[in-house]
Amino acid sequence: MIEHVRFTADGIALAGDLRVPQGPGPHPALVFTGPFTGVKEQVTGLYAERLAAAGYVTLAFDHRNFGASGGEPRRHEDPQGKLADLRAAVSFLRGLPAVDRERVGAVGICLGGGYALRFAAFDPRVKVFVGIAGAYNNPYAMRSAMTPVGYEGALSSFTDVLERQDRGGDVEYLPAVAETGEAAMPGDEPFAYYGTERSAAPTWVNEVTRASVRELVTMDNMMGADFLSPKPGLIVHGLADRFCSPEGAEEAYKRMDGPKRIAWLDARRHIDLYDTEPHVTQAVEETTRFLADHL
Repeated sequence: MIEHVRFTADGIALAGDLRVPQGPGPHPALVFTGPFTGVKEQVTGLYAERLAAAGYVTLAFDHRNFGASGGEPRRHEDPQGKLADLRAAVSFLRGLPAVDRERVGAVGICLGGGYALRFAAFDPRVKVFVGIAGAYNNPYAMRSAMTPVGYEGALSSFTDVLERQDRGGDVEYLPAVAETGEAAMPGDEPFAYYGTERSAAPTWVNEVTRASVRELVTMDNMMGADFLSPKPGLIVHGLADRFCSPEGAEEAYKRMDGPKRIAWLDARRHIDLYDTEPHVTQAVEETTRFLADHL
């Protein structure tokens, strides 16, 4: 069963779905953070459901500015805010009678993989990290991929947007996904998930602030890999992924000191690990095996 819960981070009300496994507790617990623009009824909710069935208390929630949670501007990516949300989520979990407060882990999918890694590295209450199809963003890789000239041009365009807003202009938005034309996540693959019934959720809206893209290209979540040890870390990733590169997953794994494991799945699209079998089951099985040893 799902219990709809609310807790606060920095005075902002956050909405979550709490799942408690059957049987006597207290149980180990997992907090989830997921894809860019995602809400709790989508990818994080699926993994939270599957891992609750495996015996873990799970909390999938909407980060600030998204879904049923509070925060302004709406649908704006706030990296520091997301880390604060995760901190508050762990505080909430550790206060529940059903939770073993010394056995809490962080699980991130897609963009959440990087957030979970950075968060776990610097919060002593979190005992294990799991990243699934993770985006381990860092500005060095972004600048290399875009070329220094392209990167500088992108920063200039985002700064123009923020300057207009600083001077009292409206918050500027663009579509989150689009099969053709401009979008934060353009192309057929993101649209195949977010633009169809596969991702149907009452609070998801196909838009995101333009300034959110600036956050994606300037955040450094990869640094969490350098500081995670001695906590255990698991990376589960598809062999082919156009949106969260296998090279990034490999770099994060190499920078983790261990205990650690990397599991490569024969997935050919990033969104295969969102909701497609057998990939989701394989990711859950890798996760439960790792958690059985380390949480």
